[in-house]
Amino acid sequence: MLTVVDPQRRATLVAREDPSGNLHWDIILQGAQETVFLDCQLAHLRLMNLLDPLFGWDVTAQIFSDAVRVQRMLDFEAALARAEANQNVIPKDAAAPIRHQCRVDLFDLPALGEAAASAGNPAIPLVKELTRLVAKSNPEASRYVHWGATSQDVMDTGLVLQLRDALAAIEGDLRRLCETLAQLADEHRATPLPARTWMQQAVPTVFGLKVAGWLDALTRHLTRLQEMRSRVLVIQFGGAAGTLASLGADGLKVAQELASELNLGLPELPWHSHRDRVVEVGTTLALLVGTLGKIARDVSLQTQTEIAEVFEPAGDGRGGSSTMPHKRNPVACAVVLAAADRVPALACSLLSAMPQEHERGLGGWHSEWESLPELIRLSAGALHRVVEMMGGLEVDTVRMRQNLEVTQGLIFAEAVTMALGKHIGKPAAHKLVEEISKAALAKKKPLREILSANSEIMNHLSEAELDRLFEPLNYIGVSGEFIDRAIETSKSERR
Repeated sequence: MLTVVDPQRRATLVAREDPSGNLHWDIILQGAQETVFLDCQLAHLRLMNLLDPLFGWDVTAQIFSDAVRVQRMLDFEAALARAEANQNVIPKDAAAPIRHQCRVDLFDLPALGEAAASAGNPAIPLVKELTRLVAKSNPEASRYVHWGATSQDVMDTGLVLQLRDALAAIEGDLRRLCETLAQLADEHRATPLPARTWMQQAVPTVFGLKVAGWLDALTRHLTRLQEMRSRVLVIQFGGAAGTLASLGADGLKVAQELASELNLGLPELPWHSHRDRVVEVGTTLALLVGTLGKIARDVSLQTQTEIAEVFEPAGDGRGGSSTMPHKRNPVACAVVLAAADRVPALACSLLSAMPQEHERGLGGWHSEWESLPELIRLSAGALHRVVEMMGGLEVDTVRMRQNLEVTQGLIFAEAVTMALGKHIGKPAAHKLVEEISKAALAKKKPLREILSANSEIMNHLSEAELDRLFEPLNYIGVSGEFIDRAIETSKSERR
């Protein structure tokens, strides 16, 4: 019997398990009793997946589900049997009986998890159960299950198969995001708004350049994802201590055949305690999430009521408040920023686990099993939220232009300084415009008005030239060229 007391709600929950493994909950609230029947096992009630749709993405969630994790390990066992049969290491007629039992639906996953608690990893009870299943139909073939391999070979190669699927899904989302941003940058190459440094308005810029900056960073992440494939997507096959001694002279031939069966690369040698491949996945995704966090930070700041330059896509139930009907909260940004907070710690966990002992690590390897999938779950979820957000981002170009007027022209002070500097030198021009800017602030008057009243300014700059200097699009430098470069580089990388 399990009793949980919640003093805040004055509730007592009493769980009673029947002989079939089902739970009966007695829920007592303020003295009134109600009985609820839940058709599940106690182990299932320990799952915390209420927030998975918020922080994750169903595609990668499925890839790293328990069922797929076990199936990928079974895929290794099936491929190993075929490879060894093809190389005459085991009898040719042993492969098919083994392969036919390598189906996750034949295995009791909760029982497998319970057994893993005693064995130290899930591969040991998995192989034991697979051997039992094969023996039921073909006792002779069961002798060759898992021939020459070790538990880490099964788990690491199964993980690599999961990573192949996950990285492909993530790369697909990243490509879509880059394409969307390229279109957005081009569309807004002449949409002026204030650039902001140290949270203050600086000089005019264009929204297209801000987007191009996001695009340029994401394009580099796309390159990283592509470059690491050849290093990461390789089999793990070394036997007990990385020598494949159990297979004698046939070890490398079997490894080559196994890699071919799984369509994975063959590493120079087994990498049981050299975890840079796994960590590279984590750190590469952590870099990606850092950039996604920067994008979410920018967008969330632009959605502030006082700024109101962009908005996340609208929709029923999206971004609402439980108390304030008028609210339109940047919910996607919140999820992405939460991921940007959490992912670095998970990447750090992977890095911390790298110094592993001798030929097989103790504890460091184990710490990867949940850390990496969680890191991927959060990364893929954050990326997918940004894809959705940018696909329907609302841009208020009128408000962006209005925000350029907030400082009453002070945002053009540098433009005036540079024009004046051609006549009296940069230091003198900077000092004079700084004094005039302070006067404009003190008098709460537009900078242009104070400039026009200054004889020294008017001795060098005409009214027509001041008109030109106070036009935002005349002071955006080579923004257009930068936007073109970012778009073209991204397009080349996505070919």
